[in-house]
Amino acid sequence: MTGTLSNWANSLTYGARRVHRPRTVDALRALVAGTDRIRALGTRHSFSGVADTTGDLVRLDGLPESMELDPQAGTVTVAAGTRYAELAPYLHRAGWALGNMASLPHISVAGSVATGTHGSGDSQRCLAAAVSALELVGPQGDLVELRRDTHPEFAGAVVALGALGVVTRLTLDLEPAYQVAQTVCPDVPLDEVAADLDAVFGAAYSVSLFTDWRSGHGSVWLKRRTDRPDSGWGRGRGAAAPMHPVPGVDPGSSTEQLGVPGPWYQRLPHFPPELTPGAGEELQSEYFVPRSLAAAAFAALRALGDRIAPVLHIAEVRTVRGDDLWLSSAYGRDTVTFHFTWLKDLPAVRPVIAAVEEQLMPLGARPHWAKLTETPAERITAGYPRAADFVRLAEQHDPDGKFRSAFTDQFFTNPQKTMGVMR
Repeated sequence: MTGTLSNWANSLTYGARRVHRPRTVDALRALVAGTDRIRALGTRHSFSGVADTTGDLVRLDGLPESMELDPQAGTVTVAAGTRYAELAPYLHRAGWALGNMASLPHISVAGSVATGTHGSGDSQRCLAAAVSALELVGPQGDLVELRRDTHPEFAGAVVALGALGVVTRLTLDLEPAYQVAQTVCPDVPLDEVAADLDAVFGAAYSVSLFTDWRSGHGSVWLKRRTDRPDSGWGRGRGAAAPMHPVPGVDPGSSTEQLGVPGPWYQRLPHFPPELTPGAGEELQSEYFVPRSLAAAAFAALRALGDRIAPVLHIAEVRTVRGDDLWLSSAYGRDTVTFHFTWLKDLPAVRPVIAAVEEQLMPLGARPHWAKLTETPAERITAGYPRAADFVRLAEQHDPDGKFRSAFTDQFFTNPQKTMGVMR
């Protein structure tokens, strides 16, 4: 396949010389073995160049669909190109559930895992933390299986930015299906949220705050599990009519609210799986800040509110439990994430992103791998204690750099390697 290919928002054109869509794993193996430089491409929801390459790109959505439930182990094994919107209804019908989902369910499992994508919830880690095994195609076309219970460096191989190989299958931990009821509390003062973050974000299983950072208020979205008690925060403050995360937008494209219980996969995302989104007229950036410094981040962003709001669709604040995955942006610490959905005007947005990062990076922020950033790569890498270990792991799996790219080389180049090999 030739011709130009862009990301979901049409804000990034990939530089690949060819794009492949193999129909079998054997065809994928032969392709990888016979190609000098190749990267896997998911559903193209990244705003950074994390999936880009000047070599070849391979799409995985042409591989045979596969969802294999193991009730005894409490796991499901899926083909890498599977989207959460396809997987979730299958699991629910069988009586099972994922612990969490991202706000948009139409992203692929493999792409979400590779970039450390997350949902929200004080008790919930990023989506990649549910992975207990994965299968990938190595540089010689070999199939490699890695398992959490047997591979000593498995934590380095899950959020891997595509640098270890082309993932073909993933095994995810499950739990019994559950119901969620969603309510929205509008016009909550940001001072109240910042002063008692634990009360607000501990009020439900999954909590999101939407704001423009200028008004001094936001809407708090509470997604309560019906099988678990909640703190009672927000009771009596719920909106009387459905809302959309972006003020003024038709709420018909949002998941059901007003406290009506429903299956987990129809409430945890902000947008329903049966609704196929169009191209996004937006740009995105996001920052993972240590939870202990969340109040300082709130203050810094409110001070920038007059600069942020004019180029913003909406901002979202969520919480993520810490994990042990080397390149997870929540590695080693409980985290509050600050997400920005910007207007699709890069010249206007870039200086505002830089201003936001000038305030958040000194707080230990880690920019999302798949979003926009103005921070130099070496400063981002310095925020990951296991970065050097990841460089070594990538070289073990891919000594000749078949899966490397300009993006990964920014962050994870061994200075002892020559640029001719690593480029």
